Parts: sequence; C-alpha cells; structure tokens
Amino acid sequence: PKSAGKEQEREMASDGRVPVTVLTGFLGAGKTTLLNHILTQNHGLKVAVIENEFGEVGVDDTLVKQRFDSQEEIFEMNNGCICCTVRGDLIRILNKILKRKTKLDAILIETTGLADPAPVAQTFFMDASIQAQAKVDAILTVVDAKHIIQHLDEVKPEGAENEAVEQVVFADKILLNKIDLVTPEYLEMVTGRIRSINKLAEIVLTKNAEAPLEKLLRIGAFDLSRIMENAPDFLKEDEHHHHHHHHHDSAITSVGICRAGTLDLDKLNAWMGTLLREKGQDIYRSKGVLSIKGMDAKFVFQGVHMTFDGQPQNPWGDAERINKMVFIGKNLDREGLNRDFDACFVP
Repeated sequence: PKSAGKEQEREMASDGRVPVTVLTGFLGAGKTTLLNHILTQNHGLKVAVIENEFGEVGVDDTLVKQRFDSQEEIFEMNNGCICCTVRGDLIRILNKILKRKTKLDAILIETTGLADPAPVAQTFFMDASIQAQAKVDAILTVVDAKHIIQHLDEVKPEGAENEAVEQVVFADKILLNKIDLVTPEYLEMVTGRIRSINKLAEIVLTKNAEAPLEKLLRIGAFDLSRIMENAPDFLKEDEHHHHHHHHHDSAITSVGICRAGTLDLDKLNAWMGTLLREKGQDIYRSKGVLSIKGMDAKFVFQGVHMTFDGQPQNPWGDAERINKMVFIGKNLDREGLNRDFDACFVP
C-alpha cells in the first residue's frame, strides 16, 4: 500500500541521516551499467555515487560516460547527481561529500568486484562523525544469472573466501541481472540456489540492470540484527589485525596495459576471440578503451568470461590516443597478454 511507503519515508526523513546503499556484486554482473542509469537518468533524486575499482588502470571512468577531469574527486552530473572516485580513504571522501551544501537523498558506494561488502558497511558503525550523518540503508548485490552458479561453486584454496558466496550472504536485496541470457528453467535453479544461501533477501529480476530506483535506494532494508544472526563476528573489531588481511584469492590478479598508438581491428578481434575462447573461464573481466585505426571515437569494450561487447563511444577529439586495457582473472599470463596485445598495433 502507498501509505506504508510514505510513512517509511517520513520516518527516514526525521532521522535526518543520509541513507547509504552499498553496491556489491561479482565482476561483470552489471554494477557499472546500474551506476550509469543512476548517474544519467532523470529520476529527480540527488544521489552521490562513490566508485571503487580493483584493477591497475581505472577504466570505469570512461565507461561512466561523462568526461571527468581526473584531478577532481567529485563531479556534478547533468541530472544533479554527483560521482566520485575513492582514492585512498573512504571516510575522508564521505566527510567531503556530506559537507557539501546540497542535501543528498542517498549515497551509493560501489565496492570492488572482489570485495566482501562487510568492511565498507563497517565504516558506518566504526566512525562516529560518519555515523552521525549517514546510515547503511541496504547492501545491494548484483548477480549475473548466467555465471553465478560457476562462481558459487568455485573451489578456493585453504583459507581464501569465496567472494561470490559472501556477497550473496550479506545482501539485503539481490538484483538478479541478465535474466534474458538464460532459460526460465535455469533461472529457477539459480533463484533456488541463491535462496539456499540467503533466505531473506528480496530478489529483483532485471535485464541490463534496469530497476526502478525506489526498489534500490532508501529501502531501509539493512537490518543489523539479521546480519548478526548470519555473521556474528560482523562488528567485532579485530584488535591485532587492524589491517584486516583479506585473503584475496592468490590466483586472482589484475593485469593492466597502457599504450599509446593505434590498433588494427581485425588483429584485435582475432586475438580477443582466441583469448576468450581458450582462457575465458579464467578471465572474469576484460575492459578496455581503445584507439582503432580509421575510427574517430574511443572503442569501449568489456567482457565477462567468453562474452564481450564493444562499441565506439565518445570521440577522441584532441586527447592523446592512449589504449587502456584491464584483465582480471585467475592464472593470467602478464607477459603473454602484453606481447599479444603489442602484436595488434598498426605497424
């Protein structure tokens, strides 16, 4: 009923703290696409989006279509939302955003594809100044319907966590995305599997990560008592290991490549095609912003395992044509990737 929503809104408004959504999800599940919707659509909300990437070359700022001046940490978007990149300390950037004159409707923090959302959520309980001004509203996990089972089943070395499982466990709400890529039967199986890990989170089915914002922001779903039941150690500050050694799976690495020059599209396609066919299981993510011979626009592509998609976006204009590529995956051959990429340049 409508009235319940209004009442909830009033209650949240009276608290006066800005609701924060922690956005998590495995690499390639559709987080950047979701952020693009929020940063570019006219939804009338003032949302601050904080981006955070695991990778040596930050490619996502080119994918979020605005051309940012990379010296700036905070950018005003055309629809009144703001976008910022975390360089360093999350608490510092949160304080900076919360000091701004504009009253925010919500803050959305994108966690790295391999990050367990707990430390980000913990920030809002550990830091008094932040706690006074903002509160976690929900942990939202974006799940790729086609690949999630494979990630959940991945056997990890002793002591390393399965991040996909953690992200599903911690979610208050799950965006089950890319449902157009699977059969209804498979989708039912995936939903069952998610339910077996997390019985309480609402599952929202989407394609292209499109969901109404009222289902994603300011939903008041983060329930500490529920999380404590699922993960009793959630709030225990680990005195000895203040640096919280996260066992990132030692085999997962990111290889970044940055080169000036112009690429031959046929050579590039042949190489990427072979690479993803042979090594796609191990390559969780590939992303690139490339300069292609005969193309005035930046060629932006991103891949998840064997599937990838590329298209020309903004023109290069006077900018120096620098190719940036990132691969994130297991057992990556850094030398081989560099060598094969170099072979795709126009001589």
